[in-house]
Amino acid sequence: MPPAPTDPAAHVAGTGPDIVLLHGLGSRWQVFAPILDELAQEHRVHALDLPGFGARPADPALRPGVDALADWVTAELDARGVTAPHVVGSSLGGGIALELARRGVAGRVTAFAPIGFWNPRERAWCLGLLTVLRTAARRLPRPLGAALRTRTGRRLLLFPLFGRPSRVTAPAAIEDLHALAVGEGFGPVRRALRSQRAIRGGDEVPTTIVWGRRDLVLPAQRQSRRARQLRPQATHVLLGGCGHLPFSDSPARCVAVITDRHPLSPHRQDRP
Repeated sequence: MPPAPTDPAAHVAGTGPDIVLLHGLGSRWQVFAPILDELAQEHRVHALDLPGFGARPADPALRPGVDALADWVTAELDARGVTAPHVVGSSLGGGIALELARRGVAGRVTAFAPIGFWNPRERAWCLGLLTVLRTAARRLPRPLGAALRTRTGRRLLLFPLFGRPSRVTAPAAIEDLHALAVGEGFGPVRRALRSQRAIRGGDEVPTTIVWGRRDLVLPAQRQSRRARQLRPQATHVLLGGCGHLPFSDSPARCVAVITDRHPLSPHRQDRP
């Protein structure tokens, strides 16, 4: 019998309790690559491309925004037979994770730099910065690709997204740049997020909200304070040395936070 076809828009591996990984605006499931193998040692890991991003085509019938994407994730989990998983989200994916908790779909949530805790100026900065990066990726793919093949180039070009950009491999950086450039869902979702606010509810679901101290996309200082005010029941973590996408900055600490193996107390500040 021939092997089952692989799905380029998803990564599934490991055995144990289900963990679902959701990426951010303009990203793809591979952003979690630095932590996938370790998570799969004790969990069934489902890393998914959202519609219109990565290898998953856009769905013309799907309304853009957190609510519709949460609908899509719920249907996808039902199709996969996944019930009450631990949902781990990054940025946009963090907002979706919190919405899934509000709906009772997620059994637990870890949200890295989730959208919604911004004020209007911070929201405009976040969406504007990602739009500038996307425009550059679309207009200058060859020179940017050449620059990303060098450690110096990665440090200069990726510093808004990563606390330690030179730790990102050149192939991953180039593929991420391409995904940002071609993602069909970017424009519609970006427009929908212009009115996105913090997601309320879901307080009964165990929730951890994580920020990187070097995050330049959603700067942590003010947004983490708002998150603590709006979600006092959650565990709040600040990761020193980490940016908006901390998974390559410090894979071990990200896994420790997700699996609750970190030796920190609630309202944690991690300063390695």
